[in-house]
Amino acid sequence: MIMTQHTPYFINVFFILSMIFLTACHWGIMVKAGKPGWYSLIPIFNLVILLEIGGKPGWWVILMLIPFVNIVVYILMIDGVSRSFGKDLGFTIALICLGFVFLPILAFGDAEYLGPVKGLEEQRRIERQF
Repeated sequence: MIMTQHTPYFINVFFILSMIFLTACHWGIMVKAGKPGWYSLIPIFNLVILLEIGGKPGWWVILMLIPFVNIVVYILMIDGVSRSFGKDLGFTIALICLGFVFLPILAFGDAEYLGPVKGLEEQRRIERQF
C-alpha cells in the first residue's frame, strides 16, 4: 500500500467516526436500561454503569486496570449485559468477536432490558424448554 500525505487524515477521520458510532451504541444501551444516555460520555463511569447493567459489582472496574485480568472482567461484563437483555451465550460471543455489528443490534434493535436477574431467569426458562 502506498502511503500518501492524506493517509493520516483518513485514519484520524475513521477513528473519530468509529468513536462516535460506539458512543451512540453505548448511549442506546444505557437508555434502554433506564439510565441517562449521557452516562456513556464519562470515562470509567460508563464502565461502572455497564457493570451495573450486567449485574456485576461496580468495584470490578478496578480489576480492569490489571493486565490480563481486564480481559476476563470485560468478557464477564459483556456476558452480563447480553444476558440482561435476554440474549444467550452465542450473542455474547458475537459481541466479543464482532462488536461493531452486534452492539448496534443490541442498542437499536428490539431487545428489551430485563434486568440482570430477570435476564438470567428468562435465559434459564428458555434453556429448560429445549
